[in-house]
Amino acid sequence: MPPKKRNSGTTQNKELKPGVESASLDKSPELSLKKHRDKDAEFVSLCKGLHVTDLVCDRAWTLWKTVQDSKEMVFESQKNLWGACLFVLVTDMDAACFTITQVLKAVGLNVKQFVGVVRKLDVNLDTISTKVDSALTRLEKKYDVTRALYQRFEKTCKEIFALVSDGKERETMRSCWTMFLLAKGRALQMEDDLVISFQLLLCTLEFCIKRCPPDLLQPLYKSAISQVQSPQTRTSCRNKSKAKSRPVEPEVDLQLLNTLCKENECNAEEVRNVYQTSFLAFLDSLDLSSSPDFPQVNDLNQQYDEHYLKTRDFDGRLFFDRDETVLAPKVEISQVERTPKKNQLDDDAMLIPPQTPIRAAMTSIQQLRGDLNSSGDQPSTNLATYFKNCTVDPTQGVLKRLETLGQAFSQRFGEAVGPRCVVLGRQRFTLGVRLYYKVMEAMLKSEEKRLSVQNFSKLLNDSTFHTSLLACALEVVMATYGESSFKTGGYNNNSGEAAETNVCFPWILDVVDLAAFDFYKVIESFIKADPTLSKDIVKHLETCENLIMERIAWRTGSPLFELLKQEHEGGAAEQVETPASFSQPLQHNHTAADLYLSPMRPGMRVLPPESSAMHISQASSQPLTQPAGPTSRQPKSNSLSLFYKKLYRLAYTRLKILCSYLLSNHPELEPIIWTLFQHTLQHEHELMRDRHLDQLMMSAMYAICKVKSVDLRFKTIVTAYKNMANTNQETFKHVLISEGHFDSIIVFYNQVFMQKLKTNILQYASTRPPTLSPIPQIPRSPYKFPNSPLRVPGSNNVYISPLKSPRMSPGIMTPRSKMLVSIGESFGLSNRFQKINQMVNSSSERSFKRTLDLGSTPKPLKRLRFDVDGQDEADGSKSGGDSTLIQKLAEMSSTRSRMQEQKIKEEAESRKE
Repeated sequence: MPPKKRNSGTTQNKELKPGVESASLDKSPELSLKKHRDKDAEFVSLCKGLHVTDLVCDRAWTLWKTVQDSKEMVFESQKNLWGACLFVLVTDMDAACFTITQVLKAVGLNVKQFVGVVRKLDVNLDTISTKVDSALTRLEKKYDVTRALYQRFEKTCKEIFALVSDGKERETMRSCWTMFLLAKGRALQMEDDLVISFQLLLCTLEFCIKRCPPDLLQPLYKSAISQVQSPQTRTSCRNKSKAKSRPVEPEVDLQLLNTLCKENECNAEEVRNVYQTSFLAFLDSLDLSSSPDFPQVNDLNQQYDEHYLKTRDFDGRLFFDRDETVLAPKVEISQVERTPKKNQLDDDAMLIPPQTPIRAAMTSIQQLRGDLNSSGDQPSTNLATYFKNCTVDPTQGVLKRLETLGQAFSQRFGEAVGPRCVVLGRQRFTLGVRLYYKVMEAMLKSEEKRLSVQNFSKLLNDSTFHTSLLACALEVVMATYGESSFKTGGYNNNSGEAAETNVCFPWILDVVDLAAFDFYKVIESFIKADPTLSKDIVKHLETCENLIMERIAWRTGSPLFELLKQEHEGGAAEQVETPASFSQPLQHNHTAADLYLSPMRPGMRVLPPESSAMHISQASSQPLTQPAGPTSRQPKSNSLSLFYKKLYRLAYTRLKILCSYLLSNHPELEPIIWTLFQHTLQHEHELMRDRHLDQLMMSAMYAICKVKSVDLRFKTIVTAYKNMANTNQETFKHVLISEGHFDSIIVFYNQVFMQKLKTNILQYASTRPPTLSPIPQIPRSPYKFPNSPLRVPGSNNVYISPLKSPRMSPGIMTPRSKMLVSIGESFGLSNRFQKINQMVNSSSERSFKRTLDLGSTPKPLKRLRFDVDGQDEADGSKSGGDSTLIQKLAEMSSTRSRMQEQKIKEEAESRKE
């Protein structure tokens, strides 16, 4: 039964006509009160108010009973939890009973609070399905984007509209905001795309400003409107019949649009393209293309009502009314919004704008486009010379490949973002091509300097190399525009989210048909070849690399498995990377050229001096001579060896974090767990097929604790794991058991991991356990940031950094500390130097206190219902007590000492041998 129609009024009190709502939501029969006498009357009343079915009511009540006694829920009100249970069931069942705003109103929460309550509901780790988790992620991201857009809209409107006595400007602003929400909903499938949404907002403002009375506009925008505009509704007599069939499209007021773009630091060319493609199509759908009048607010509201109910979303109009359901909690202030607006050390300090999400996005895009302005859409003269110097000129192959992939990328981008966004996809691709050419030229210059050759025929005719380099460039562009992120932990499947609306990595690999293992080969060289990449983009690419090593490279069909097979069948060394190398820093001389063309280690080949530089351009990649020995072994693959080096370091880093959460009282277990973990990756790599690195990590931890009689439950491991960075619940809820069959991590342990490694696991309980694997040396980051601040020796709060470009002077950058100074630029009075000295001196006298946010050992959850085999012990044990910071540091120090002793012992034994 549809909700009753309320009295018309402001947007937040306005409900839909019954006909509209019944067409959008399920036509469910009225809730039968007789069937629910066994339930709490207030719960039944809530269900009735939200128009849920009897089936939803029953299942939500059952769900509520399963979490009713949970200690984690004691601070939440019953009504909040009831609303969360109803949301979970409605989402899982695809029952269009109510909208997000309706349930928020019913339980009295805002979006952020409600998302938090629903996530807390997952007390048994199987209450929230991956489908619900994905819906929550999309809701939260869309809310964050809409809130950021409204904040910019409100700020911009103050600069556009003049205050008048009758409040006419508020009515105009409300219509403009509603029109934008409707345009975003109809033009974009990915409504959480911040950049394109903001560009649509500027298009909407341009449309509304042209139709405003002059007295409503501030002088800047009153003068920005072109005095001579093409009449938008006049048509000649002979064209009247055509005009009836298709309205005449209004011309964009370029002067006005350019002013809007300039004031909002947005690229005018991109906004014009959005206007001509997506926005004009939207105007056509509302029959507004040929109308010189301002759209009617009632018509806009009715159209938006239909969209809002169809999507079962939150009502974006409520931002305009500062409704409590869309207001952010007062304590929620992001780091960027805490940035000081003014350098308060001196009176002559420069005013600096806050780094809001939109400003950050526009700045990043402006920087990317600025860096690529000098790069053309065709190979530069230097790059063309490299092509001509090749034995086989790759030019035609490069151009043909770009044409094919450009069409594929633009088409897939349009399918994902919006039906009219193919042109925008072409824009992204064009930027990607410029970056691709720029980085390729830098790579070749570096190779020429390193090898003293100019003929790179084999490399430049390698299709995989070009596709990987282009894919990396496109990923950089997508990440800069905010269209590729890791909200889903890199999972694009089984998350409940339509694949065609998810362009997060590894989407680009599917678009260009590239194996993740091949993509990984180019990442490090790409970063080194382009020093203008921002730290955020470098971190993004590093996360891509981690995702590849954790999961994506282990998918069935990956070339990684073929390489591993060749290593073991071809007489290669017994292990892809020797543990002895773990203690060495992660330093290597491999470039992308080495990884794509030469599967052998350089140390295994003997090259004459005059030909040592030619290996890249030779057709054969086999070693010229083999070292003498009793058996002839194939050298190891450079790409595989480096992959495993990085894999081991990533694996140990994640294990160390998890151990710090859970086993601070048992530091002696960490190296033992690592030994089992490393053994699995080395000798049982088939366990990684279509699985995740962390699944083996958690299983190894549980196995060792089991044989060492340490009381650590799987439920506790999973609870701690959820607090680690870049994790996703699919990792422990959706684990491959056998072909086509998935289950929880505990089932995987019992039926797969333990069965495969039982003999090895039991050895750790014997009096002669296996030799411990060396601990890898973990660098801060495998990538150096040439533009990152470096700490001044002897100081804890003074950093220096090279000036990247004139655009990034202190007057433009936003400081996150008290003072930002560029040596060589005028920055005020001489007393600033004195203050710098004071900072250095005072910081050297004070101790720098580090805060290790390790927390205490997570409390085991009340029950773990997915422990279906009963192999996880019964509930009721007490977890270890809270550990103090000093104890944790002492334990970590003890662990390091043991590791060092083990290393010395092994080195001594190796010398004896």
